[in-house]
Amino acid sequence: MRFRLPVVATATLALIAPVVPATAAPPPEPLVFGACPADIAQPFPALTCATLQVPVDYRKPAGATLDLLVTKHAAKAPSKRLGALFVNPGGPGGGGAAYAGTLTRPDATGFTRLQPAVLDAYDVIGFDPRGVSHSSPISCADPSHFPTPQPDPDAPASRDPLWKLWGDYADGCGAKAGALLPHLGTDNVARDMDNIRAALGEQKLNYVGFSYGTYLGSVYSELFRERVGRMILDGNIDPTPRDVWYQASLAQAPAFEKRFTSYLGWVAKYDTVYHLGTAVDQVRANWDKTLAEFRRTPHGVVGAYELLTTAGGVMFSESNWIAFTSALSSYVVGGDDSALVDFAAADTSAASERFNAIFNAVICVDADWPSTRARYERDAARLAKVSQFTWVNVWAGGGACLDWPVPNHTPVHVSGKGLPGILMFNTVGDPSTPYAGALKLHKVLRSSVLVTERDSGKHCVFSNSRALVNTAANDIGTKYLLTGELPPADTSVPGHALPVPTPATLKAPITKVPLLER
Repeated sequence: MRFRLPVVATATLALIAPVVPATAAPPPEPLVFGACPADIAQPFPALTCATLQVPVDYRKPAGATLDLLVTKHAAKAPSKRLGALFVNPGGPGGGGAAYAGTLTRPDATGFTRLQPAVLDAYDVIGFDPRGVSHSSPISCADPSHFPTPQPDPDAPASRDPLWKLWGDYADGCGAKAGALLPHLGTDNVARDMDNIRAALGEQKLNYVGFSYGTYLGSVYSELFRERVGRMILDGNIDPTPRDVWYQASLAQAPAFEKRFTSYLGWVAKYDTVYHLGTAVDQVRANWDKTLAEFRRTPHGVVGAYELLTTAGGVMFSESNWIAFTSALSSYVVGGDDSALVDFAAADTSAASERFNAIFNAVICVDADWPSTRARYERDAARLAKVSQFTWVNVWAGGGACLDWPVPNHTPVHVSGKGLPGILMFNTVGDPSTPYAGALKLHKVLRSSVLVTERDSGKHCVFSNSRALVNTAANDIGTKYLLTGELPPADTSVPGHALPVPTPATLKAPITKVPLLER
């Protein structure tokens, strides 16, 4: 909350910490895999776990250390083994340790997100990045720090209270996680990943990274280009701006609005189910009326802030379209707000707070952010003319960075030099990692081939759940992982099938699917 801090505190953010140089640290001890923590072992019994000590500060490799949790799904056909395949689900703040299980566990039909041939040939390796889940997790505040409902994100009268909430949150991060906070940037996560590679005895790092994981992969490719094996980047971050995360946040607002319009068209197609209108404008009018009502008078713990963040979250994937639209229909048509309130209520758990903490800790330290409140508000006012998701993105996507208590790093310059062939995926309408950013990264990674999913606005393409699978994309990715062969040129694949609701879906229990389930 810059307007209330003394000048010396606000000036701190002008400092830039240099990228930590690589050090000639001794090689790590080999990993010994055994039993996993209960919250991983229970849903993913095929995984084994190990811990690896890494330096807190890579400039002081003999100094303080922290433990990283590493998981392994062993190759099913050792005679066909090609190596280790690292996976990262994104975030920043996604737990990769459990995600290795998500990608490898068969569903009720026997379907696995990574195809059986990949599971035969690779040890699938997940890890919780530093500050995440089982790897020295950080927290910045009590889970009740943010009130429910939060102040209206668009109202000028809410600006001071919201800047105060996020400023106090940044202060809390400094107080509760101060010693680790300067060392949580993506550059250090990439170094951790290379340490895990070395501890596994692998000469090359094969990798599949989604969303934020594409930035992590890009940074790794710059710091350890000679170690890059087969790499898939899906849902791509543009790494070129010096203020990479601020620019990413700005780019998301209009992309989410465009995706929301597509969603409204899907709702209109099923007016016989939802009764919200037969045209986009009619459905939008019902949404606008609902949002205005919740903005004027919050319904319990849900106001405009919660409705907008929920609607934005639903745009990542079609997994929640039926459930969310059923809840909206129950309110608009039937006057019953219970399902919509339950669906949109903020997650106030300790786990959610820890995710929020590490998300902010990484993006705030990774790169430059505006140094004045006026810059945020000026840019937001411009974008708010075209996107209803602008102001919630300001607060939830970097509001704490204005007053972050430690200097940010100089971003790693991703040059793309000297790399083997890299496979990229992106949907043409991805709201979280817009297609323009994928094109920028593709241009930087000159050895890459880009596969575009046409007629799709979903976030990420490869290795989705059975309901959202794109078989053509999976076949391309699987062939590349098994043979190293890329498509001869940039190509595209048709969009995946969208969900088909029926009147019975209105009577089914409304359950929200976690975003990382994709």
